[in-house]
Amino acid sequence: MPLSNQARIAAERDRPRIVALWQALTALKSTVSFMNTGAHPDDETSAMLAAMRFRDGVDISYACSTRGEGGQNDIGTETAAALGTLRTAEMEAACDRLDLRMYWHSTSPEDPITDFGFSKSGVETLGKWGRERTLARFVDIIRTERPDIICPTFLDVPGQHGHHRAMTEAAHLVMDLAADPEFSGSDLPVWQVKKMYLPAWSGAGQAYDDDLPPPPATLTIAATGKDPVTGWSYARIGQQSRMLHATQAMGRWVPNGTETDFPLHLAHTHVAGPDADLASGLAQTLRDLGGADLTAAQDACDSALAAFPNVSEVLKHASLALQALRNASENASPAQLSEFGHKLTRKDQQLSRIIQLAAGVDARAYLQDEKLHPGASTTISSEFFADTGEVTLAPRLPQGWSLDGPTLTLANDASISDPYPAIYLPNQPTAPCVDVTLTTHGVITTTSLPFEVPPVVVPQCSAAVSPEADVINLAHSRRSFVINVSDISPPSAQAGLRVPDGWNVTESEGRLTVTVPEHVAAGHYDLTLTLDGFEASSVRHIRHDHIAPRVLVRPAIAQIRVVNAALPDVRVGYIGGGNDRVATWLERMGAEVTDLSNVPLTDATLAAFDTLVIGIFAMKFRAGLAEAMPRIHDWVRAGGTLVTLYHRPWDNWDPETTAPYRLEIGQPSLRWRVTDETAAVTVLAPDHPLLYTPNRIDDADWADWHKERGLYFAKDWDDAYTPLLAMNDAGEAPLKGAILVADVGLGRHVHTSLILHHQMEKLTSGGFRLMANLLAKRS
Repeated sequence: MPLSNQARIAAERDRPRIVALWQALTALKSTVSFMNTGAHPDDETSAMLAAMRFRDGVDISYACSTRGEGGQNDIGTETAAALGTLRTAEMEAACDRLDLRMYWHSTSPEDPITDFGFSKSGVETLGKWGRERTLARFVDIIRTERPDIICPTFLDVPGQHGHHRAMTEAAHLVMDLAADPEFSGSDLPVWQVKKMYLPAWSGAGQAYDDDLPPPPATLTIAATGKDPVTGWSYARIGQQSRMLHATQAMGRWVPNGTETDFPLHLAHTHVAGPDADLASGLAQTLRDLGGADLTAAQDACDSALAAFPNVSEVLKHASLALQALRNASENASPAQLSEFGHKLTRKDQQLSRIIQLAAGVDARAYLQDEKLHPGASTTISSEFFADTGEVTLAPRLPQGWSLDGPTLTLANDASISDPYPAIYLPNQPTAPCVDVTLTTHGVITTTSLPFEVPPVVVPQCSAAVSPEADVINLAHSRRSFVINVSDISPPSAQAGLRVPDGWNVTESEGRLTVTVPEHVAAGHYDLTLTLDGFEASSVRHIRHDHIAPRVLVRPAIAQIRVVNAALPDVRVGYIGGGNDRVATWLERMGAEVTDLSNVPLTDATLAAFDTLVIGIFAMKFRAGLAEAMPRIHDWVRAGGTLVTLYHRPWDNWDPETTAPYRLEIGQPSLRWRVTDETAAVTVLAPDHPLLYTPNRIDDADWADWHKERGLYFAKDWDDAYTPLLAMNDAGEAPLKGAILVADVGLGRHVHTSLILHHQMEKLTSGGFRLMANLLAKRS
């Protein structure tokens, strides 16, 4: 489907042709390639990369192990693979801003290389990822991209995230493995990375606490300057990219004069001579690769760059450069192509883009339908224009797609959209897309253009299932629930559920009502959706304004947890920031709960409730909540129960004023979290009613936890608070800030750093039972 007129205008305004041309031209300065490596989307060193790419012309890439599935989500409730899908799309949008070539170690939601939660150990991380799998994938990436230089973002030191440590250890190893013809994990042609740098800065900060100092700097990447055409500092260009990591709340204003340089430490080298700068010992331009044609090509590249902003002169010189480059490619020996043929291919792509920008090519294409099924048809529309030369458009289609005039048809076995593409190359979209061919100044160039709204392909036998998870509480009378089935394909299909013996299902207008036996056994149950008797797929659409639409396709299964969680007799008000679904889970458990997230918190409003639950990050995202805390404190003193779920120190949490008494959240967060989801739990106050009313919490409630015990533990608190639990990761001192409770006047404040919202999402029995206890009024 096409973009709206307003969206087209905004996109054009956001990326002026003259800026795009200038940024494309800067790539002609160098043939050096540099690969940054990290563990998560947003680990890339954006400001340094911006300076390398747009000032120095370095060809930059990023190799990332995970999709960030275990991270935070500041903009929604996507978790696990859905969050990984969203963060993949964010990373691609961030790459577009930096012209950053993207490679992932994780290639599917089921890949063992995943963001399984915070880790403090690189050994643990590689053990969970699979050491051989990680190194083999890394070698494939190196041999595909063939960088001259690699540089991890973080150091392999205690106090650093275990995922970061694992990637830095792996980077050391692939220097040799990628060049070893005997390495059995990859069948791609070998490649010798020439140099490896480490950051000569500490990774300590809000999250991490490097125990060891960084290595000494051997050179420094200056990044404090400004782009001469846009006037943007390289730090601000970096932030233009980082702000697209919206799930991580990235993007900050960098005032003039506060930019930083980036010291690097040369850890390994395979080139001779002193390392005076990044390109020392390397071929820095086409001219350095040797031969008259490549010298002529670089001379013309230099002239094209110098001619800016005269687009006609840029076009003339870029065309001459491309002709000379192609002559050199045709005449190169097999040995030369093996050594630097990939660099010639990259320069051909860069020059082709420059030529089309300078020629004023303006092209777009769109499909009538955004969502497609195998066997479906839609129509293609396009418009194109060039100030100079002749331009044509030709759809490039995946296997199983065909075109008849403007009608596009998908075969019945057409592939479903991939939520985790392994590679993303800016300005080089994969099919389906449109190839734009321009003939001008004696050269023919072809670039590729994505559809205005990239289509998503979902299975023919599919539907949207809501909810995908539910809870039946044996301590409450509800014994039935509704599964809504929508977006059914094929539309005429009859929906059904495969349920355990004794369960009953009735269907009415896309609503499947499930009734369980009165004395159903506690446990976990999977209900499989069928369409006309066949197992269906569930389609989750991932849509946010800053990314292209994505879909996550999984088996259509509704997961049901039957739990016995007695509920206190209280009226609950929930105040959320949009980052958890605690109110939903409380309601499904059977609690009397009202969502107050968008309700003025007046005295009359508060008086209607016995308990208030403040969700994660709500102090940051719920407008007016911080200002309302004095009123809430008065309500607590009058007899109310306040429950605050974990917050980060920067979530507008004031240690002196947010809680009724002083309560400080620890940072860096690595020191104030328990990442082992099986960590032993020590009860410090066994006689406290929160541990036995209305549910007696025992060892079974700490079983089967997911991801971790908790994070952002309290560091320091007023003597009015009683810590109920202690827990720790192996080899570390116990943390006691998991649950704190204080009597406040006639009421009570409970603060927990346990990830109870996540445990309920994952249908962990103990999460429901603990949450029920925290709601109870002070007796």
